[in-house]
Amino acid sequence: MRALQLLVLVLSGLVGAQQQALMDYLERRLLAIEDRISLWHEQTSRYTSELREFKQQMVAQLEGLDKSKEALRSELDTVGTRVDRVEREMDYLETQNGVQPCVDVDDKLVEQQVTAVKERNKAKYAKLTDCSDMISSIKAMKILKRVGGAKGMWTKDMGSATGKVYILNGTEGNTMYEFGTVREFTSSQGTSAATSVQLPSAWRGLGHAIYNNHLYYLKQGEEMKLIKFDLQKNIVVDSAVFPAKNQLPVYGLNPETFIDLAVDEEGLWAIYATQENERHISLAKIDPKTLDIEQMWDTPCVRENAEAAFVICGTIYVVYNSKLPSRSRIQCVFDVSDMVTNDDAPHVYFPKRYGTHASLKYSPVEQLLYAWDDGYQILYKLQMKKKLDV
Repeated sequence: MRALQLLVLVLSGLVGAQQQALMDYLERRLLAIEDRISLWHEQTSRYTSELREFKQQMVAQLEGLDKSKEALRSELDTVGTRVDRVEREMDYLETQNGVQPCVDVDDKLVEQQVTAVKERNKAKYAKLTDCSDMISSIKAMKILKRVGGAKGMWTKDMGSATGKVYILNGTEGNTMYEFGTVREFTSSQGTSAATSVQLPSAWRGLGHAIYNNHLYYLKQGEEMKLIKFDLQKNIVVDSAVFPAKNQLPVYGLNPETFIDLAVDEEGLWAIYATQENERHISLAKIDPKTLDIEQMWDTPCVRENAEAAFVICGTIYVVYNSKLPSRSRIQCVFDVSDMVTNDDAPHVYFPKRYGTHASLKYSPVEQLLYAWDDGYQILYKLQMKKKLDV
């Protein structure tokens, strides 16, 4: 009996020791957890304080940036006002003092060149109309939209009153886009609403023309071949090899164009250049029905820094710029009827816009210029006067 009591006492002592050890372990664990919780609270408090300070710093910096932004905007407005004033003063000075033509030859040499041209073209040009208008100034301009790449051409049918608009994007291709009206063109997204016209051969350059329901363009290839394409039947109705040999790019700033076709009150013209007279631009009158060359002239207008040209009433106007785009200007004029000399013609400046004109197409019906400038389609309204008034 005593042995049993002793065994019970021993077991009770063992159980009590295990419970005490367990309690001690749990107490140590709770103390460790409390220490960690205290550390977390301390770190959280420090992070909250640092975040508050960072927020205050950011608010102060944003307020400083807003003040700097307002100051910069005010300075830019001031600079813009000054630039506008300078441009107005430049426009005034340019109208009062015309720049000299971009020809670095003396007067005697120019006179010899003009004499030589007249000797080769003794037959006087037979005018088809009594048109005697010439440009006086740029009356107004309107930027319609931006469609296509940096270079291209847009125009109407310059020989009729149709309202259709035609787009030839790029310096080569075989797809032309047709819109029903100018309003339809301006309201469309890109060329999605246009009618695509597939040409039988790829064009070359930027010198196309649309005249009396026909597209005239230069076929891409070794020969300079003019194509006459019927826009109503969608077929080629005629073609001809341009008779000039050893041709050069007609414009120094648009070397892709070897022949620039132009339309005026007199009909269809070709603006080109050859190695025979490599520094200057030449002009030819084309029969739009047969593509025959009726008459050819060498002009005193140089190719260097030329960007485009157009013809009005038998007078070619050559537009110049610079390799770093500046303001386009009409700096050389040649009249096939000798009614206007280059010295008599006013030097007209175009408003400064984006770059250089890739193409300029004159509409004799509307007296508008259809311009392509760095992908923007622009209309210039021309102020005209009589040649006899110069």
